[in-house]
Amino acid sequence: MRPSFLLLSVATGIRIMYCKDDCLRDYQQEMKTRLFEEWELHRSVMVQMPTGTGKTHLLAAIVREFLCGSDTRVWIVAHRRELVEQIEETVARYGMRKEDGSVKVMSIQWLSRNRKAMDGQPDLIVIDEAHHALAETYRELWKKYPEARKLGMTATPCRLNRKGFTDLFDTLITSWSIVEFIGRGWLSSFDYVSIRANSKEQRLIDSLKKRGADGDYQVKEMNAVLNRETGIRRLYESVRRHAAGKKGIVYAVSIAHARQIAAYYSLHGVKSVAIDSKTPASERGKLVEAFRQGEISVLVNVDIFSEGFDCPDVEFVQLARPTLSLAKYLQQVGRGLRKSDDKESCMLIDNVGLHRIFGLPVCDRDWEAMFEGRMAGNAQLRTRMENNGLSVSCSLSEDSKRNEGLEIVMTHNCLLDAIRNGNLICLGGGGPVGEEQWTVLKACHDRQSGLWGLRCGNKITVIPQYREVFDICANRAAVRFKDGRTGVVDESGVPMVVTGCCRRLRFLKGELLSVTKEDGSDCYTDLKTNRTYQERPVVFSYGGIELLRVGETFHSRTRKAYTSMHGLHKDSLCFYGFYLKIPDYRVPKSCRLVDPVWSTIFDVFACVLEGDDEEVYWCCGYLADRSIVVMDGEGSYYHVEKGKGKRYIACNAPKAGEADFASVVEGLRKEAGRRAESIQRERQQNEEEKRRKRLEEIKDVLPFRMGMKWGLKWGDHIVVPPCYRNICIPVGGYCAFEGNACQWGVMALDGKVVVEARYQKVEIKGDGTVHLTIIPGKVKIIKL
Repeated sequence: MRPSFLLLSVATGIRIMYCKDDCLRDYQQEMKTRLFEEWELHRSVMVQMPTGTGKTHLLAAIVREFLCGSDTRVWIVAHRRELVEQIEETVARYGMRKEDGSVKVMSIQWLSRNRKAMDGQPDLIVIDEAHHALAETYRELWKKYPEARKLGMTATPCRLNRKGFTDLFDTLITSWSIVEFIGRGWLSSFDYVSIRANSKEQRLIDSLKKRGADGDYQVKEMNAVLNRETGIRRLYESVRRHAAGKKGIVYAVSIAHARQIAAYYSLHGVKSVAIDSKTPASERGKLVEAFRQGEISVLVNVDIFSEGFDCPDVEFVQLARPTLSLAKYLQQVGRGLRKSDDKESCMLIDNVGLHRIFGLPVCDRDWEAMFEGRMAGNAQLRTRMENNGLSVSCSLSEDSKRNEGLEIVMTHNCLLDAIRNGNLICLGGGGPVGEEQWTVLKACHDRQSGLWGLRCGNKITVIPQYREVFDICANRAAVRFKDGRTGVVDESGVPMVVTGCCRRLRFLKGELLSVTKEDGSDCYTDLKTNRTYQERPVVFSYGGIELLRVGETFHSRTRKAYTSMHGLHKDSLCFYGFYLKIPDYRVPKSCRLVDPVWSTIFDVFACVLEGDDEEVYWCCGYLADRSIVVMDGEGSYYHVEKGKGKRYIACNAPKAGEADFASVVEGLRKEAGRRAESIQRERQQNEEEKRRKRLEEIKDVLPFRMGMKWGLKWGDHIVVPPCYRNICIPVGGYCAFEGNACQWGVMALDGKVVVEARYQKVEIKGDGTVHLTIIPGKVKIIKL
């Protein structure tokens, strides 16, 4: 197949001969095309692609294309010498050797020391792992070589300190998501297991308080808390249980921690070595090669293999290092997601609970917001929670959950099913997968006008028209309009709330909006009702009903506002499955009762109906089937049954020919009585049938003794606890038992007493009769 050529003019005035490269995969070809199109408009571009998707190969193809037909120089800069060697090997496979002089690959440290000795000016500077480019050593390249074009390659364009990259790069190009790469077979599926939310390990990690200079956990404190024999033993048990015989990488806290782990694993038959910054380069190379050849099973490292390490047949990754950095988390788990012919999936063992603060690796990330500095790449992106929408979507037996030291968060089969079915809820994606990346609302910036717009996936839904986008939540955005006012708009730009002029807007949990006014004070708006409160509301949920507690009062989230009595305690609110009872003595005098005798003032209360957002009602009483009658603020009465909503029945001022309240309620009471009797009969029949099946199942029970007491046992299961002085062998589904001395009775096999223990002797016959000796010579016979 002949390559197709395309001549592109670039903002610098240089024209680049672009040709389709058959060596690249389809997504790499797409990224290359998009990059050259962006170079028509911008001099400096950052490219984001997930770990393991071939960024280095794309880099080499771009550089080779850049060098075609012109006398140009390219510098490729990495931040570690190991990456330099790897890039040189890849570039050489594309026909560009370092001896040619047109391409130079170097570390940023070497370049900083030897820049004055470099010949000529570069035409293109490529920054590998470009999320490090904010360091001053990289910034010098922009200052010294302003005319050179820049290309940054990274899997994670984010920083812990929320600093954006727009000072260095003009735009960001993002590739497919990890979900799409897995779905199309370019990345490996994975199983994910983790420590439990209430485990001792999680509590230890939550106790870490100190931070290092980079904003992450302090290494010294992590080492003191986690580098203990008990913790290392649990790490080994996790590998033994979930990755026995597999080849993997462990990420440790410190050099001492890594060496302790490697020694413990090796002592227990898992050949392991520790590699850290103090390991000589030659020895490190030999150990890595031995790992690739399978001579070593586990590499334990300290931030050495977080970036650039390429070994596709890694079968498990163990996270033993807590971090607050999203970039570090994704770089580490990404080491196991490369595809290999002999690897069905990768086992991710999270011994530090990172999925609770970052989500699973397949969660959607707003790279644009992080690139622009509107969002930090840290653990504050999501609150720590236990399986909030991130749990496995297949059914796991309770026994297996109980017996596992770690909990199963996701299995590779369930992950693939979720991707195939477009069910991103269990992956934390929040919506279905389409041909485009999912329709998550994001902000987009027009650099020419300086205004902001909104987009869903690749579709612009609101053209740039806002001076600022403060925050985005689901399908809503908090923005500043051109006239300086602020408000909330939907994905199409339709205003939902306008708050006037203020300093800042921020979405809170529970559909609340925090408004920081010009004087610095805060108020809070309920986005469901558009009502504003001066104190921050607390959301209380009861089934599908929500109330806001503001200070000492509760407020409804209905269209018609309701405020409870002052000082009402939350424990006085009672939820009955389809309505919430709120004690309130301010009942209107016009409210009529179902039962006139029922006249205690607190027996009439306010209630919120589930699924009814109109208003809060006054409850007039119960019926026999537990349905209720309520009155609204206009004096209309409704009958409310569970699962059926409300039904109008009467009003305080009936029209001509309309039945009055008393007659309607009388009919309802009779109907409810019949319905309650029917329900009760059905319930009893169900209970009797269930008990009959249970008795049939345990017909082989036998008496057993524990200490001085007797009980009944069915196999290994205790049916009746040992609490009787004696129990005889069962006869026909019943057995005699002795409660106190010489006081005998009869029980069924499930322990239900059918004859009280007050007889001197009990004898059960095969025909279903029982002979009860009251006193010697006086026997009572009954039929069971």
